[in-house]
Amino acid sequence: MKLQWYPGHMTKARREMQADLRLVDLVIELLDARVPISSRNPDIDQLAANKFRMILLNKADLADPDTNTAWVRYFEDLGIRTIPLDSRERTKMRTIEETIREVSREKLERDKRRGILPRPIRAMVAGIPNVGKSTFINSFAKKASLKTGNKPGVTKSNQWIRLNPSAELLDTPGILWPKFEDEKVGEHLAFIGSINDDIIDPEELCRTFLMDIGKRAEASLYERYRTEYDDDPDVLIEKIALSRNYLKKGGVPDTEKAAAAVIDDFRSGRLGRISLEFPEEYGYRSSKE
Repeated sequence: MKLQWYPGHMTKARREMQADLRLVDLVIELLDARVPISSRNPDIDQLAANKFRMILLNKADLADPDTNTAWVRYFEDLGIRTIPLDSRERTKMRTIEETIREVSREKLERDKRRGILPRPIRAMVAGIPNVGKSTFINSFAKKASLKTGNKPGVTKSNQWIRLNPSAELLDTPGILWPKFEDEKVGEHLAFIGSINDDIIDPEELCRTFLMDIGKRAEASLYERYRTEYDDDPDVLIEKIALSRNYLKKGGVPDTEKAAAAVIDDFRSGRLGRISLEFPEEYGYRSSKE
């Protein structure tokens, strides 16, 4: 399944991000914990060169816990402070605030040596569409300061949020990149909802998803749909339609409705905690091994 989707407003958003980077000390990149590599915009590394960095593995509550731990090691071995996160939970926000100060300590000490009066740490929050940036900022700011939604591209312009006297956040629109070099990246972004569903055939998306997860999610599929696993995704979708009584006239299985339900169940966590990417797939060996 080949996917390319790069609306014109994303080009403008990229230019704005590049201009605003000169105003910030720290770049906080939100990734989807289920697909950390696919949800990393490769432009961010280039745009944020020479900035302090921090990664939040958002939606960690939807991903496999052991795999989350492995991804934290992966990114921290790259020198980027990384925290797994469910951005709806405010209990972790204190940890993130402390980490922002820790990551930015070098900047604060440098300003002190130069006799520069302390000013708020300015952090840019970046990430692809639908990764949860606005939800994170709302929780972090302890108020609904931004509009949130479950459709890609809700945030259309950059917004500054004053969190407290010592920190300010700059929210940026979610941007993708012009071309997915790896077909798998486009598929994974479609699975998590970062590509507009309106341009994707739901049955094709579900078939690709079921082939991707394979038998790893056999138990989850059975628990959710009481359906025996089948290697043929078309057969499996039909079984799910029958088990859920998704029927058209004449008792014909409504496979489109079943396919849409499977994807929705994955995105919401009703299929359980499923990771789709693993550090070892990228040749990673922990420095602690």
